[in-house]
Amino acid sequence: MIRVNRLTKKFGLTVAVDGIDFEIPKGQVVGFLGPNGAGKTTTMRLLTGYLPPDEGEATLMGHDLRTDSLEIRRHLGYLPENNPLPDDIEITDFLHFVGRLRGLHDLEHRMTRVKSVLKACSLESVVGRKLGELSKGFRQRVGLAQAIIHDPDILILDEPTSGLDPNQVQEVRELIQSLKEEKTLLLSTHILHEVQHTCDRVIIINKGKIVADGSPSDLMGAQQDVTRLFVSMKGSQNEIESALRALPGVGRLNAQKSVDGVEDGFMIESESGRDLRESVFHLAVEKRWPILSLRQERLSLEEVFRALTQFDSAGAEAPPHV
Repeated sequence: MIRVNRLTKKFGLTVAVDGIDFEIPKGQVVGFLGPNGAGKTTTMRLLTGYLPPDEGEATLMGHDLRTDSLEIRRHLGYLPENNPLPDDIEITDFLHFVGRLRGLHDLEHRMTRVKSVLKACSLESVVGRKLGELSKGFRQRVGLAQAIIHDPDILILDEPTSGLDPNQVQEVRELIQSLKEEKTLLLSTHILHEVQHTCDRVIIINKGKIVADGSPSDLMGAQQDVTRLFVSMKGSQNEIESALRALPGVGRLNAQKSVDGVEDGFMIESESGRDLRESVFHLAVEKRWPILSLRQERLSLEEVFRALTQFDSAGAEAPPHV
């Protein structure tokens, strides 16, 4: 559905997108992540035909972006980053206007589509109001509605949950899941927790280059150079901390306080991926410290993201701190 080969975009001396390659098949939801200025919004604008590439190729639905831009847009729904909407038009009038632009000239069919997207995007309660009267969250949902009004094969959504409350975020998540069987979805977000619940796959871009590509679980597992172990024991916390630090193979050790004080403990990072569970168990037995909790922990997607996109003060990429 989407195929990108050596795609490149420059702005003067700045290389915003630097020869990237990826493919997204039908039915896949892909999270496109990166820090500010990494090139993700530029990539989305390239794929939607808003910007011409300087080098490389991109095809959507088998159509070349350079030669078949108008045909591509017939199959494409796009929610831009800032979601520009007019203020002085009523919601259904706006959706009918967008529908006509998208080729929905038959009034009966267009009315059916408008009713469908109003329901899908939970906009029925604000029908009759002008766009300028809506909150940011409702305006964001109008942006989603206009993106899907013509039932496109491909959806490119730049920060689709921006400005939404938790209930609305859940509704958008369910909408995305309902669309994925028949469509290809590429979405960017800064809410990494959402990616783990919504996306089948994650592409991380940094300084215009793709630095990671895989499922959320694969990316979290691939960064496990260090084994992390949480342990909570009953006893003097100072004595427990000193004994844990003295164990062979312990790298970093940080105290962790629970909200209710029931499971205060320590997060241990081992050296070279060493499994310390057995050593910690024998220490607890020797010291007669009852173990309240002992579990291996994986890096979160947020930690993986920071590890892959972190820079030092000189501007060079810092080594992953994992």
